[in-house]
This record gives sequence, structure tokens and C-alpha cells, in this order.
Amino acid sequence: MKIGVLVGGGDAPGLNAAIKATVSKAHEIGYDVVGIKNGWAGLLELDTQPLSIDDVEEIHSRGGVVLYTSRTNPFKIENGPKQVIANMKKLKVDALVVMGGEDTLGVALKLSEMGVQVVGVPKTIDNDLGGTDYSIGFDTAVAIATDAIDKLRTTAEAHHRIVIVEVMGRNTGWIALHAGLAGGANLTLIPEVPLGLNQVYGLLKFRKQNGKAYSIIVVAEGARVLKEKEQILVATEERDEFGHPRLGGISRVLEKLIRENTGLEVRSVILGHLQRGGPPTAFDRILAMRLANKAVELIKEKRFGEMASFKACDIVSVPLKEVLAGRKSVPPELYEMAKTFFR
Repeated sequence: MKIGVLVGGGDAPGLNAAIKATVSKAHEIGYDVVGIKNGWAGLLELDTQPLSIDDVEEIHSRGGVVLYTSRTNPFKIENGPKQVIANMKKLKVDALVVMGGEDTLGVALKLSEMGVQVVGVPKTIDNDLGGTDYSIGFDTAVAIATDAIDKLRTTAEAHHRIVIVEVMGRNTGWIALHAGLAGGANLTLIPEVPLGLNQVYGLLKFRKQNGKAYSIIVVAEGARVLKEKEQILVATEERDEFGHPRLGGISRVLEKLIRENTGLEVRSVILGHLQRGGPPTAFDRILAMRLANKAVELIKEKRFGEMASFKACDIVSVPLKEVLAGRKSVPPELYEMAKTFFR
């Protein structure tokens, strides 16, 4: 048996630990492993490398992805899926371990329905994949955002400023909510719960009237903020191969509006790709290793079309169809709990 391993979509801390675990478990069973570079592009272009135990021995603590990644979608390329299948035969790859989010695993599901033997590993700092409590990279992204909030609080207080911290998350607010709670944000804005600008202004004015000269606001890049009845959403016209617009910049819009409508001094900080960078937390390393270990076991058991999953501290498996049935959003009750600290 020869298995291929690839990573698609955005990078996430912990992926190298997952690659190490895939190779280690495969070699324990007696499988050969080939690393596929640059996601699905590597299978289209036959860009691969064999992976041995020695190759992956020291990669678990590194950020990034030693195999690199891309947002390539074979189904947007003429004869792309057929080329993927043909190249797997050329490489004599029997099964794939695919690490990714909804887009990458969506491709995996379609290929699985075409007969490709594939298993999935959940990877996205956004933590919006169904079927799993946590995905690789989320814990590190939250830790980085929390650290930034802690540091920004000191300068906000020193200058009596409002500081708006914009974090990633696309159409969900998992990073924003967790980092906001951990960092003691005075207000957190997420896509799942639209909030009117007058509510934002009211909170800031209330804090100032009660002797609080500074505030920390955490906003998810895809947050829905209502100006009267109109929704503010900042996105570019540019779209990737999966049709997603690039989000980012809502904090700057809010900075201008808050300054104009409250007279308070405001600064915005977009954390951006900092949240993807650097070494993974211990939690992400161990999670990645457990998930990848399970993925190889699924191959051994011939349970294709499934994804390794973290549920209630256990590593289980779920069908890819279930994972991709819908986006996992922040539940209302969790946001209601967070509102206890909005003051």
C-alpha cells in the first residue's frame, strides 16, 4: 500500500505535526508515503516527494507546511478530476490523506464519489467544519489573537483609546469569540449575531461616563454590523477558485464611524496572517497527531470517504458528507454567555 498526503487551502499551525504522524503511523503499519506538494496542484502536476521517518522527525514544532499548499480546485480545471485519478495511478498511490477545510475536503468528497480512496483530516483556523469540535490550527490562532489583545490593552489604556482588533474567521466568529473571552474584550462582533452601530456607540459612551477611558473591541472579519438597516460587510471583488471573496478591513470602517459618532479616539489593528504563523501550541500539535493517526487507521480499515474527528476529547470518524452538510457556526447560547462580559 502506498498512500499520498496533501494539504489544501490556507496554512494552519499543526499541519507539520499531522504530516509527521501520518508518515510515522503509515510506516508502523508497513505503508509507503508520498508527499504531494502544493495541495491538489501537486496531483495535477505530478509534483511529489517520498516521505521517510527521517524526513519528518523534527517537523512537528514548525509552523507552515513542509509540503506547501494552494487553493487549487481540480473541478475548476478542464479534465482536472480525471487528471488527478490518472496521476494517482502513475504514482501508484492507493489512497489519499487529505488535510483541509470545507473547500479541500469538498474536492475530496467529490473524488471519493468517483471511486478515489480518500480520508480526511480537519484543518482550518476558522474552526467552522462540521463533524468535529476542533480543527487543526484553531487553538494556535486563538492563542495568538489573545496575546495581541493582552498587549493592545496596555497601550489602549495608556492613551485612553478605543482599540478595534480584527481577527480572521471568514463567515463564523469562533476565533473572535474565543479570543474576546480569553482577552477580556469589552465587545465582540461576529457574523452570526448582527449588532447595530447604535449599540456599539452606546456601550462605549456608557464606559466613558463610568470612568472607563479605554475599550477593546474584537471584530471578526466577516462580522455583520448594521448601520440603520443596512449591513456593513467589507469584501473585495476578487474571488478564489472556490468562489470566496477576500474579507478584511471592517475594523477600519468601524474606526472611522466610531470616531465620527462618539468623538472618542479610536485605532484599529488587523491581525491578518499573524494568526496563521509561528509554531503551533501544544494542543494543536497533539490534536494534529491524533487526527492523522486516526486517518491512517481508517485507511487500514478501508473506511474511505470518512474524516478523522475530535469529539468530546475522543478521536472518532464521521462521513465526509456529514462534515460538509453545513457550516458550523457559533451557537447563540455561547454568544449570550459572552455578552455577560460586554461592559
